[in-house]
Amino acid sequence: MRCIVDLKKLKQALLAAGVGMLLATAAQANIIITEVSPWSSGSSPLEADWFELTNTGVAAVDITGWKVDDSPGTFVSSLALTGITNIAAGESVIFVEQANDGEDSPLPAEYVAAFKSLWFDDNAPAGLQIGTYQGSGIGLSSSSDQVNIFNGAGTLIHGVAFGNSDAVAPLSTFDNAAGLSKPTLLTQFSAVGVNGAFAALDGTPEIGSPGRIAVPEPASLAMFVAAFGALVGFANRRSAR
Repeated sequence: MRCIVDLKKLKQALLAAGVGMLLATAAQANIIITEVSPWSSGSSPLEADWFELTNTGVAAVDITGWKVDDSPGTFVSSLALTGITNIAAGESVIFVEQANDGEDSPLPAEYVAAFKSLWFDDNAPAGLQIGTYQGSGIGLSSSSDQVNIFNGAGTLIHGVAFGNSDAVAPLSTFDNAAGLSKPTLLTQFSAVGVNGAFAALDGTPEIGSPGRIAVPEPASLAMFVAAFGALVGFANRRSAR
């Protein structure tokens, strides 16, 4: 029995699959590291480093299985990002390093509560997401280091590098609203009133913009949709001839 293949339908299916794969990849690429606080483990009441991820795209991104590593930035040595599974379009989320000292280590919920108390005096914005990461072999250095984010397949989504952190009170985080990537070093420190930055509300002399950084215009996922829609239409017209 012969198998008759409808080439037109096959081409449409392949194109649709390609669109889906590229849109998913494009959406993941819209996640960038917008803020880093590498001095927080040693020079803050929080006693834990943290960084911020922002979705600059127009669609939510599922970050289940994503991981983080510092320098040199390898998936093999990366640690799981926990507590957050999705980042909505335009949303900024925080990941705080959790101590790995055994049974006496504070629980993730305690880190989240401590972060909210420090920066928002227990009046954190509704819906603010704060996750954690834990494990050996990672610890952001205040002299020079990196933050590298991988998806579950081991693909590097975004990585940043930085040199010396702020060492003069009030201590300021690295502001990466510009979306710079390594090897370019982050050099801009957060300043009150710039890109959403403010002083910690519990009175601690720290400046940052956790959860509220102003980012560039969203990467246009719609452009991908339009472009591939046009491609599908072109293919269909060619097939009809």
